Amino acid sequence: MPPLTSDVRAFTARASDADLVDVVDYWRTGYDWRSFEARLNRIGQFRTVIDGLGIHFLHRRSPRVDATPLILTHGWPGSVVEFAHVVDELAEPADAHAPAFHVVAPSLPGFGYSDKPTTAGWGTEKIAAAWVELMGRLGYRTFLAHGGDWGCNITTVLGGRFPAHVLGIHSTFAQAPPGVTTDGLTPDERAWAEETRQFWGHRAAYAKQQATRPQTIGYSLVDSPVGLLAWILDKFAEWSDTGDSPCETISRDRVLDEVTLYWLTRTGASAARIYYESHASLGPELRVDVPSAITMYPRDVEKCPRPWAQERYRHLVRWRQPGSGGHFPSLEVPEHFVQDLWEGLAAVLAAVGERGPTAATRTGRGGAPAGGAAPAQAAASGPSPCP
Repeated sequence: MPPLTSDVRAFTARASDADLVDVVDYWRTGYDWRSFEARLNRIGQFRTVIDGLGIHFLHRRSPRVDATPLILTHGWPGSVVEFAHVVDELAEPADAHAPAFHVVAPSLPGFGYSDKPTTAGWGTEKIAAAWVELMGRLGYRTFLAHGGDWGCNITTVLGGRFPAHVLGIHSTFAQAPPGVTTDGLTPDERAWAEETRQFWGHRAAYAKQQATRPQTIGYSLVDSPVGLLAWILDKFAEWSDTGDSPCETISRDRVLDEVTLYWLTRTGASAARIYYESHASLGPELRVDVPSAITMYPRDVEKCPRPWAQERYRHLVRWRQPGSGGHFPSLEVPEHFVQDLWEGLAAVLAAVGERGPTAATRTGRGGAPAGGAAPAQAAASGPSPCP
């Protein structure tokens, strides 16, 4: 690989050619996919068919009788890898006073072990409806939801369109409705708005490519492992709380868990299509009235000022701005991410309780049918191991 001049590098990628060479070499000689594959198997992997499409999901039930069902939704260039190392702590926290959850983490259509859609239509609205169906099959009639990136959009749709099923939501991302104004924003909030404008104007070519011609870039992403790695590594470098290297806060192993899952399942192209299906698709009229908690990490790529967020999330019970972290907090600052999720969802559940008895409280928030029977893995079977 010929070296890039520093001037060219400044205009091409946040991850330098030296970073890429280093990670490629480690991928070839030191990385162990089988250990991560074993972790997924220990959590519990399942598949079910919804609207004709196979959906893969992780499912970890908590032993706690007071546990609440929780669905975790990833984005791009993420996957269930983002949650694999925090699922156990969420389901069975060491602190007996921390909330516990029955955790479900599905792979988005076209990602990982979920099927690749062969027809158009699998946008965020349809995915959210599929998640309600999935949780119902597992016995969870009511549940909490968390997401980041595209997972935030889907979680927002869940909270806005399905309040009879969604108790409340937590997100590391928020999208304001159209028509908001900078009037009344603090200087910091104005800076956020300007950063976001700069991002979409100058650093979001990847999104515009995937939203308009996903198949064109898709050929490269399924044909070249180095091309796939470079495409994703650049996002880890720019969207993480790093200085010089994309692997300062997220280890090479975690980055390669993500990239290897994409490579082995040949989903570089099919995952990119979510941009084509869903770009600018969040309904301008959509409002979320269920209790909501939002965390804005400082190095995330798009940050929504609180007054703007409150225009859409109308029952905002918690707003937090940590001092560190970026777009992949569950990989970058996992302990802080779990603590924040606990605190955010605890605030959501407290707000749910203030609204009076719900189906969740009548079933002990465990989601099981009356009588306490454990939810079945309805229509689910374990996926085949990676090739």
